[in-house]
Amino acid sequence: MAETLGGDTVMSAMEERILFVDDDPNILETYQRKLGRVLRVFTAQGPHVGLRTLQEKGPFAVVVSDMKMPLMNGIEFLKKVKEISPNTVRIMLTGNADINDAMEAVNEGAIFRFLLKPCPSEIFAKSLIAAIEQYRLVVAERELLEGTLTGMVAMLTEILSWTRPEIFGLVMNLRGFARSIASRMNVENLWELELAATLCPIGYLALPHEIVHKKERGEPLTEEETRSLESVPSIGHDLIVNIPRMERVAKVVLYHDKRYDGSGYPPDNVAGEAIPLNSRILKVALDYTRLRESGRPRFECVQEMKQRTGWYDPAVLEALGAGSAEAPRREVRVAQVYACDLKPGMTLADPIVTDSGLKLMSAGTVLTEPMLVRFRKYLETNRVKEPIVIRLPDSE
Repeated sequence: MAETLGGDTVMSAMEERILFVDDDPNILETYQRKLGRVLRVFTAQGPHVGLRTLQEKGPFAVVVSDMKMPLMNGIEFLKKVKEISPNTVRIMLTGNADINDAMEAVNEGAIFRFLLKPCPSEIFAKSLIAAIEQYRLVVAERELLEGTLTGMVAMLTEILSWTRPEIFGLVMNLRGFARSIASRMNVENLWELELAATLCPIGYLALPHEIVHKKERGEPLTEEETRSLESVPSIGHDLIVNIPRMERVAKVVLYHDKRYDGSGYPPDNVAGEAIPLNSRILKVALDYTRLRESGRPRFECVQEMKQRTGWYDPAVLEALGAGSAEAPRREVRVAQVYACDLKPGMTLADPIVTDSGLKLMSAGTVLTEPMLVRFRKYLETNRVKEPIVIRLPDSE
């Protein structure tokens, strides 16, 4: 079997990992013996061991599975492979030529190749190479997409940081809290959540500055101004939805301030599990961020949120609470510094406010170098109230 692979093809294919799954150890040993010298071969005896191997040692470029296995057949197994590792290319091997099995395998498991045993070595080797090339194509497309989106989002957030600096500070905290919650919930595709967290306030760009400033200063708003603020998710959705491959992110943005019981914005019948999971995560993270801006301890913020019946997905709120429980309450110690002394990694104990009362950065913001670059640029033509109050380390 190995001799059917050309030299250049082998050198290229050896960079990728292939997982063979079968309930027969003799067949797995054959794969290892015949292909192990020229490919990075991994084997797993049975579907359950295969899934564990995929989770613990993945990602794999290709998974090759037998059709007839006890407890879980190849179709069911490859469907789970697709859920765990969507980019992995899947090949089915079977001794059963039933056309119905083949159709179900292709439709349900999104199979790249359906091969009959005994499969000629040349056909089997070519199928493996084709699967590896397909995997590389999928990964390259994904990396291109993510790189393009990352650049586009960087541009949009740059605009946001200059035009709405008070919102930009909130976004930085929101992304961190959302990422922590999602990690505890084992949510995949964190990049999609982080994109939505970054872009969810983009609708503020369409609002007059004065409305945003009145909200930040805590001044009463007119009914029309309140409606304008409530429309921020819808505006953000409309700005994003026409960007290719951003439809799901746009939907997350639309529902990011929606309550779990269906109340809130947008005013429709969507509620509970029908709200996108990433939207439910952002709702919890956003309200937690707003509470933390007041300088209150983590535990108190979570306790207040637990009293808001129907607002949040219980599972998401539990994940947030797990994070707050990990850190014991400590007395907050602070220090005063001047703007020129701010450094990356410092945490604001109080907001940074301009002489006119506009909040530039919220309490709880962890300063980063890009944020400080923009802040120093802002100070070239504007002034802020000093000294600035920061939290000392280990005081949260």
